[in-house]
Amino acid sequence: MLVPPIPANESTRLNTLRTLSILDTPAEERFDRLTRLARRIFGVPIALVSLVDENRQWFKSCVGLDASETSRDVSFCAHAILHDDILMVPDTLMDERFQDNPLVTGEPGIRFYAGCPLTVPNGSKLGTLCLIDVKPRGLDEEDRALLHDLGRMAGEELAAVQLATLDPLTQLSNRRGFEALSQHALNVCKRMSRPASLLFFDLNDFKAINDTYGHAEGDRALVGFAEVLRDALRESDVIGRLGGDEFVALLTDSNIAETAAVTRRLHEQLAAHNSAAQRGYEIRFSVGQIEYDPQDHASIAELLAAADAAMYVNKRASKAQAGQRV
Repeated sequence: MLVPPIPANESTRLNTLRTLSILDTPAEERFDRLTRLARRIFGVPIALVSLVDENRQWFKSCVGLDASETSRDVSFCAHAILHDDILMVPDTLMDERFQDNPLVTGEPGIRFYAGCPLTVPNGSKLGTLCLIDVKPRGLDEEDRALLHDLGRMAGEELAAVQLATLDPLTQLSNRRGFEALSQHALNVCKRMSRPASLLFFDLNDFKAINDTYGHAEGDRALVGFAEVLRDALRESDVIGRLGGDEFVALLTDSNIAETAAVTRRLHEQLAAHNSAAQRGYEIRFSVGQIEYDPQDHASIAELLAAADAAMYVNKRASKAQAGQRV
């Protein structure tokens, strides 16, 4: 048996999967109807919509099998997401990757597998729509085209879920997506006793940009700030736009000094952005910083509330220093 390799974009792929908040959720008719249809069309005993998580594959929809998940190490679908096309295994006993796989030698006794990767708009392959039989068989060109069609439909359903977690203007996570990703990251930090910091940003005088230059220019400013955030922060950091001119970033495995260095870098890169843009205004921000403490912050919601409060303290102090009315 060959353990499936890890995709090159694994970090992005897992982040995308987790923003969907779809793992370990109840069955949904929109996915179940596709697996029922696949089983009927192809005459196989088992059809699945399988999502490949970090250490497991979990079945969002499953007909013909009692299990809800298996280890990723033995997953056929973890091999399938490495390809753009359908992965077909006509006879597992004749394939060195799978011939001694416990899902072949034991229950359910897989002899045939065909999995169509499920791809969402950012290119991530999150899992498969797959067919399983307990006897060897194959798919002709018409069968493969049908499986592609069903896989595309399942991928579109996942894409619809993904769109509900993204801010359409900046393409950052929206509140729902940010909270899902951040809660998972905090759980990891707590389990491994690693530090984390939350930065809560509010753009200064953003209303004046809208009032003076128009809402299209206000949108351009929001997109510009989002781009600077992406450039200044690490790939492992979780960034989101909560709404309006409020942005957040969760920095995992980052101590106070490292977080301060990130904030300085952000100020520097934003200054460079303002200088290059020459839009007649400058994008500026107030920020609240809170260090994650598992004893004080039981959830990402509590950490967000604390960082929001800290941001307003910072904003009031900045206005007072500038002689402005709070």
